[in-house]
Amino acid sequence: MKKNIYFTLLVLLLCLTSCYQQQRKCTDFKTGKFEFVQEINGKKLTSTFIRTDNIQIETFEGKTDTATVRWVNDCEFILEKLHPKSIKDKKAITMKILYTKDNTYTFEYAYVGDQKKMKGLVTKLD
Repeated sequence: MKKNIYFTLLVLLLCLTSCYQQQRKCTDFKTGKFEFVQEINGKKLTSTFIRTDNIQIETFEGKTDTATVRWVNDCEFILEKLHPKSIKDKKAITMKILYTKDNTYTFEYAYVGDQKKMKGLVTKLD
């Protein structure tokens, strides 16, 4: 009798966890106007950007920068600044949308070739 209860609970648990998948509607976020809020040194900073199929124009702390966007697949793309001002700016950034929800997406990003990945949350404004 006890074995039947444990077996039933196990099957129920497996059904509930295997049926849950996070949403990934990446194509909804390929273009548009977006906002990214991040905390740097205990201070919340906001960046806004407009992305088309192949260009991203970002404004951060009153400065505007443009980067090319190269989509690897529906959920991954690479950003490269058009007018880098330093060696660090010349490095491409890889972005991967992990999951989407309503008008937001959670992503991870890193300089191409770096193992250290950071995460962020972007909100689509339009």
